[in-house]
Amino acid sequence: MAGILAWFWNERFWLPHNVTWADLQSTEEAAFPQAEDLYLAFPLAFCIFMIRLLFERFIAKPCALGLKVQANGPQKAQPNAILEKVFTAITKHPDEKRLEGLSKQLDWDVRSIQRWFRQRRNQEKPSTLTKFCESMWRFTFYLYIFTYGVRFLKKTPWLWNTRQCWNGYPYQPLMPDLHYYYIVELSFYWSLMFSQFIDIKRKDFGIMFTHHIVTVTLITFSYVTNLTRVGTLTLCLHDAADVVLE
Repeated sequence: MAGILAWFWNERFWLPHNVTWADLQSTEEAAFPQAEDLYLAFPLAFCIFMIRLLFERFIAKPCALGLKVQANGPQKAQPNAILEKVFTAITKHPDEKRLEGLSKQLDWDVRSIQRWFRQRRNQEKPSTLTKFCESMWRFTFYLYIFTYGVRFLKKTPWLWNTRQCWNGYPYQPLMPDLHYYYIVELSFYWSLMFSQFIDIKRKDFGIMFTHHIVTVTLITFSYVTNLTRVGTLTLCLHDAADVVLE
């Protein structure tokens, strides 16, 4: 295992020429990003998730009800054991042949069976209220972190001159505000990665899960290799878009 880690963290790949990981150890004069800093993201991700639950219940839901957002879901299909068994065990989209067989078995017309399957599929969709609360939470977080990022970046030289992202690299001291910015962003995406399994299942579940993995990976490695200056610019740009999307 030690050999694999040594190969993976080869300094010739990750760092500029004649720079070693030992050169980037924090000292009394200057602090640099350390891999162990990122462990803080896990308990913080749990705290963010708990804040989210409280936010959705005591802030987002009252806002939704005040805006007359519907709390009820789609119309439920009438109970039918035979159709339910087909729906859960065989297919949610029966073909023409199966529809005709079910029609004869139940003495229903084909159109009624098609309507039942459509209602049953829609029945699993969440209410607009639930979707509203999820989106309001993400909107609020993205708006907060984007605002924080803009306030932080406008005081930095690399916002106005991107050449400063590479000036003196990798010997660029870690600022406390930058450390906070990175850790909170990483914690949020960790919380999204895990909460996605209990959130509303959307059609792009696989794509979004991959997106979260890639985002966590990029944040992690850009922090460890001290590519944090250009990393903060990238985070701020993405957060600006996410606010509008939500």
